[in-house]
Amino acid sequence: MYSRKDIWGIALPILVSLFVQNLINITDTAFMGRVGQVELGASALAGVLYLAFYMITFGFSTGAQILMARRNGEAKYRALGPIMIQGTLFLILFSGLLVGASLVWAPQLLELLISSPAVCQAGEEYMEYRIFGLLFTSIGVMFRAFFVAITRTRVLMVNAIIMTVANVVFNYIFVFGNLGAPEMGIAGAALGSVLAEASAALHFILYTLFRIDRAKYGLSRIRLEGAGLIREILNVSVWSMILYFLTIGSWFLFFVAVEHLGELPLAISNIIRSTSTLLFMPVNAFGATACTLVSNAMGAHRADDVMSIIRRLVKMCYAIVLPLIALLCIFPHWILLIYTNDSALIANCTASVYVMSSYYLLSLPGNILFQSVSGTGDTRTAFLIEMITIIFYTLAIYVIIVRQRVDISLCWTVEYVYWGVQLLLSALFFKMTNWKAKKI
Repeated sequence: MYSRKDIWGIALPILVSLFVQNLINITDTAFMGRVGQVELGASALAGVLYLAFYMITFGFSTGAQILMARRNGEAKYRALGPIMIQGTLFLILFSGLLVGASLVWAPQLLELLISSPAVCQAGEEYMEYRIFGLLFTSIGVMFRAFFVAITRTRVLMVNAIIMTVANVVFNYIFVFGNLGAPEMGIAGAALGSVLAEASAALHFILYTLFRIDRAKYGLSRIRLEGAGLIREILNVSVWSMILYFLTIGSWFLFFVAVEHLGELPLAISNIIRSTSTLLFMPVNAFGATACTLVSNAMGAHRADDVMSIIRRLVKMCYAIVLPLIALLCIFPHWILLIYTNDSALIANCTASVYVMSSYYLLSLPGNILFQSVSGTGDTRTAFLIEMITIIFYTLAIYVIIVRQRVDISLCWTVEYVYWGVQLLLSALFFKMTNWKAKKI
């Protein structure tokens, strides 16, 4: 049974790395909040579109992480390297295809879905640079999967700090045209993020070369192998790849629906999205921890410990999130000042902060249980759970935002539908299926 100290040893570095990594989103939003409402709203829409592409690569790395964690639990350490190397090579090639597809079709998609010409043009400028970040994040997500699988997560903190500092510096240079660089506005924020991701990928590579026992993990040689290993990874990850893309795709629909309410509601939604990362980070960190601990426990033939691990993770995560919810609800003004000094915009955001904070009471157990479903190796069932959840979520967007055209604060109530359905279905999985017998 994993103790609280064991869990913190894995979860805390992930949490800190997520906090620092999400400072990229916070930094971009803060810079755009001081450029203009159009740029603030456009960075939300284009940013979520980029995130949909990114999550396809992240879904593949999740499948690789599950496999590597299972092999790590089985003490088959040399099997991790081939998974890591072949997965990285595959993702670099796949990301190149996604970059090409985005350059061709993303402008037409934005023009089709966005009603404001100004927001559409700004979104196209952002995506023109931002999409190239996939080439570097495809490397980063595989290294992250490897280090989480072997429960060596402290390196994630250092990597995230490097990426965030680089992002702040590059934003300062390119958004407002400092140190002799051209003033690029929203395109500068996109370019800064790409260069920050390249810096993070380089750090992972150098750390692995000089600090990891590459012979132990089978990382000594980079070579192409047969397609069998990629098929093995895809058998686990393909459902996660589709799942994550559809999840962020449905979130993109949320922002498209809000954009049709006006440029101000869209700008408010971007601020609230960025503010929500304060709560999302511990929820996501403990979810990632649940996935790897469940996978390791299954690999070590300790399936009976899984539910105890999940309960302990939920309690520990609540201990972090509940005080943060109280902080957000008591002092929303001070948090919102990070993104804008416009007092009217801050006042319009306050009600949305209260609605957004509350749905995390459902998302916390929902995410940990859902990630634990993937940790058992049954990613096909996880895909089914997510598909049902997305159907209900999309219906909620249509009824609440498109049809009723409610106030922006009430638009966030669709998240209650999403997390409530996911929590219910994930709990039923562990209650009603023979998940302990899953082999991968």
